[in-house]
Amino acid sequence: MIHIAICDDEIDMSNQIKVFVSDFFHKKNREITIQLFSCGEELLEYNGQIDILFLDIQMKGMDGIETARKLRADKFRGFLIFITVLKDMVFQSFEVQTYDYLVKPIQEKQFKKTMERLYASMQNASEDSLLVQKGYESRIIQKNDIVFCEIIDRKIYLNLISDEVIDYYERIENLEMKLDNRFFRCHRSYLINLKHLTGYQNGTAYMDNGKKIPVSRLRGKEFSSVVLQYMKNL
Repeated sequence: MIHIAICDDEIDMSNQIKVFVSDFFHKKNREITIQLFSCGEELLEYNGQIDILFLDIQMKGMDGIETARKLRADKFRGFLIFITVLKDMVFQSFEVQTYDYLVKPIQEKQFKKTMERLYASMQNASEDSLLVQKGYESRIIQKNDIVFCEIIDRKIYLNLISDEVIDYYERIENLEMKLDNRFFRCHRSYLINLKHLTGYQNGTAYMDNGKKIPVSRLRGKEFSSVVLQYMKNL
């Protein structure tokens, strides 16, 4: 399931984007949910998951730029697409990690072009993110947000800095291939993010969320070398 939000104070524009979005993902045979919001304040009160956000820049009350700033400060990591009347407005959006922008009136051809690129990004995930598939659910996780990964009975458990734990079925060997050199497999059942490592002593890695992760004797020597190399590259 892909969770989509549309925030625009023009109901006709919201409905148009809703139709475009529904049609696009229907052709991809992907299930979605769509939430509509009429202002930034209403959007900020929403506590549900958002993977893709269409956000109008010029709205009454809090504008889209300020709304996006607050969302990013509150750990929103989804794809952000601004909707605007003026192309010049896009230059104000760089700081909030905008994926793209759509200029009103939105043409279906323009919309599809943006969505095809975004969908490819979701499928492949970026260097800094991980696409997690759990049944029909899809979720994009920032790699820096992962403290460590644990495997129990063929199931992966991603332990995040927010204290959330995401579980899904995958081989740890496959996950290891999707990660980069900031991660180290210190034990047959654990992959740790060196960014969140605070110490190592007597076969135990200490993480910044307070967790203690075992380091196997076979990997202890390599672990010390990997940590030193990681620190040199910071």
